[in-house]
Amino acid sequence: MAFGIKIVQQNSQGLVETLGKYSHSVESGLHLYIPFIQRIRNVSLAMAPLSLPNYSIITKDNADVSASVTLNYHITSAVKYQYENTDSVESMAQLVRGHLRDIIGRMDLNEALGSTAKINQELAVAIGDLTNTYGINVDRINIDELTPSKAIQTAMDKQLTADRERVASIAKAEGEAKSIELTTKAKNEAMIATSKAEADSTKIRANAEKYRIDTIQEGLANADDRYFQNQSINAYSDLAKSKSNMVVVPSDNAQTYGQIPGLAKVFKESTKEDKKS
Repeated sequence: MAFGIKIVQQNSQGLVETLGKYSHSVESGLHLYIPFIQRIRNVSLAMAPLSLPNYSIITKDNADVSASVTLNYHITSAVKYQYENTDSVESMAQLVRGHLRDIIGRMDLNEALGSTAKINQELAVAIGDLTNTYGINVDRINIDELTPSKAIQTAMDKQLTADRERVASIAKAEGEAKSIELTTKAKNEAMIATSKAEADSTKIRANAEKYRIDTIQEGLANADDRYFQNQSINAYSDLAKSKSNMVVVPSDNAQTYGQIPGLAKVFKESTKEDKKS
């Protein structure tokens, strides 16, 4: 009897079918089978990637978002994978989509967009081990994108622009207020400095005047009668030089006024005027 030869590759499992019915499994290596009666299916057990195309999901607040998911899986039971499901990979993909719609459908748009890590974790728990159902285990799942619809993106862009303009306006107003505060503070400090300088100057002048007066008073306190007589003579001399023709003097020292040439001249001129009149 002729035998066929089948090589089962590394990290794969061979499913031997006899007259179209599963008979037994073989591991990787060289195997013989009876042609036309048997066949050996080669099922890879290696990890494989799967990308789920964008599909629409409605959030709790009725926002339309497009989700993109990638995952890695490997076959844990070749028999269940091959014989118990028509397309185990597509069934797995539909299960992932269903759980993802359920998770995001319980979130608002802003919460969903900012919680991809949380969604990934919940989705992995929801899927769990699919070995008993599909003979598959999902090793890693990740949401690549959550994209709002164009209408929502336009509205979000407008809101973002308005928020940025508001923040810029507030920052500008705060800057102007700070500038006014600093300017006012500088002016006040300048006024205080000017007032202090003027006060110091006034104090210096007052001290100088006080010193002058104190010096004069000290000198007067030590002066004798001859000093005051000399001052009187100088005063009358200055008065005699003026244009005035009348002098009022005290009578107690009138006999000494003749000794002053200026006063003598005044008296003479006054006498001449009296005679003429």
